[in-house]
Amino acid sequence: MRSRIWIFSLVLAFAVISVTYAQRGRRSFDDEDGPIINPPDANEKTEFTFARLRYPSGRSGGGYWGIRGSWSTDYPKADRQFVQGLRRLSRVHVRSVEEVVDLDTDEIFNHPWIYAVEVGHWDLNEKQAAKLREYLLKGGFLMVDDFHGSIEWELFTASLSRVFPDRPVIDLQNKEPVFHVLYDLDERFQIPGIVMFYSGQTWEQDGVEGKWRGVFDDQGRLMVGICHNMDIGDAWEHADMPRYPEHYASLAYRIGINYIMYAMTH
Repeated sequence: MRSRIWIFSLVLAFAVISVTYAQRGRRSFDDEDGPIINPPDANEKTEFTFARLRYPSGRSGGGYWGIRGSWSTDYPKADRQFVQGLRRLSRVHVRSVEEVVDLDTDEIFNHPWIYAVEVGHWDLNEKQAAKLREYLLKGGFLMVDDFHGSIEWELFTASLSRVFPDRPVIDLQNKEPVFHVLYDLDERFQIPGIVMFYSGQTWEQDGVEGKWRGVFDDQGRLMVGICHNMDIGDAWEHADMPRYPEHYASLAYRIGINYIMYAMTH
């Protein structure tokens, strides 16, 4: 009950922030082509930073470096609203703004956890796959989200097989520590994006059932947390939207926080 009250308070705070930005005449985070407004503490040195992976996209993926690339979906509002939740619901000293990292530098090694969205469009070359493999085997954690159906699964696994050609993708069971490191998440359900308001359904393409999957290292540590047939990023981004159901947003925050806690402790 207490955590539900916290989530409700968090959503209310987001609504107040949105109104404040509107009253000041500033452009909303929702305008992904607009300027990004950084808070005063954007450069604070903290123990954790939300790291978003910038990757090259394949066919119809929107390119690589541009703001409209698939990697930038929901950016930066989803990142920053999730960070506010992480601050409120944990004791992690987290920076108020995100960090965009890619696989063409070594910056990724400065982050224990990275988030990649719309990976049904990513297209890693062999060098990038090798860098990601090195990062994960050295203790890093990758959370992937917001890709749907069998076609996007095939495109995702085409690049993942370059990263780990010899490691299987495994369906995660309720007993996995990642689901219990902070919140007990035995009762998980598919988290939809706002497309449900137009389609009338919680799934996209042929991805009817939400899938929780992963890739493990030789010691049994989860290295890649795969959220397939769901849109957790949308739930973070639209947690301040009265129309977006609270139970989806609440689970999305708990999932993200658990994955981060697991990455920092395993």
